[in-house]
Amino acid sequence: MSGLAEPAVRVGTCSWTDPALVSSGWYPTGSRDAEGRLRFYATQFTVVESDSTYYALPSARNSRLWVERTPPGFTFDIKAFAPFTGHSVPVRALPADLRPAGPPGRRLRAGDLPADTTAELWRRFHAGIEPLREAGRLGCVLFQFPPWFAPGADAVERILRCAESCRAPIAVELRHPDWYEPEAFALVTDVLARHRITFAGVDAPGLPPEVRATSPQLSVVRFHGRSAHWGRGSKEDRYRHTYERHELEEWVPRIRILAKESAAVHVLFNNCCADASVKAAATMGELLRA
Repeated sequence: MSGLAEPAVRVGTCSWTDPALVSSGWYPTGSRDAEGRLRFYATQFTVVESDSTYYALPSARNSRLWVERTPPGFTFDIKAFAPFTGHSVPVRALPADLRPAGPPGRRLRAGDLPADTTAELWRRFHAGIEPLREAGRLGCVLFQFPPWFAPGADAVERILRCAESCRAPIAVELRHPDWYEPEAFALVTDVLARHRITFAGVDAPGLPPEVRATSPQLSVVRFHGRSAHWGRGSKEDRYRHTYERHELEEWVPRIRILAKESAAVHVLFNNCCADASVKAAATMGELLRA
C-alpha cells in the first residue's frame, strides 16, 4: 500500500473523484464506477480528503457508503462547507428549503446568511458526517480559510468560533501570507496549541513551509503544487504541478518532526492535474519509509 509510511503518518490525496484523476487512466478497468474508485483508492492509500463537502453539504448516506467501501482503519478528512470559512457560494449550493429568494446562480457572500440558517447548516453538516465519526473513520474537518482572511483579533476569534461549532477535531489552513510573519505566526499557533487545534502546514507558492504540531492528536500537511498561476487562472492552472523527488525530500524532515509530536500526521496532495497527486503521494510514502 503506497500511502502507508511510518505508523504515525498517513499519505493520500485531497480527492479521489477529481475529474482529471478519473480521466487519467489511474483507475484500472473494472474500478471506474463510484464504488470501484473508492475501493481501489483504499488499496493504495490509507487516508483521503473529501473536497466535495466544500461545495455542498455531506450526506449521511454517502458517509455510510464510504465506510462500507473502505477497510477498517481507513480515514477520511472532511473539508468544511464553504460558508463556514467565509467563502461565497451559489444559492443552489444550499439545501432547497434554506435558499433565499433570487436566481439560483447568485453567489452569497460571507455574512449574507441569517444566523438561524447558518445554525441549521451546521446541524446538517454534522448529521452528514456522523456515520464516519461513529465508525471511527473521521480524521478531522479541514477549515481552509480564504486568501483575504488576514491576521487580527477578529480572525482568531472566527477560528475559535469554528472550532466551537464543529463537533469534530478541526485543522486550520491559513493562506494570507501575513499569517506567516514571525509575530503573527507565533501568536496564532500559540492560540491553536492552547485549544489543541491542528495547524495545517502547506506547500504552496508564496507561503513559507512552516510547520508546528499544535495538537497532540493530529498534524496535517497539504501540498498544493508550485504553479506559476497560483492565485489566478482556472483550477487546473492553479494546481498544475508535477512534484520532483527533491521537492518532496525537502519536506521529509519536517514531517518526521511532526510525527514525533503528534499521534498522527496526514500528508495530503492537492496538485490535481491528471494523476500528479497520486504519483506524488506514492513517492512521498516511499521517502517516508526509507
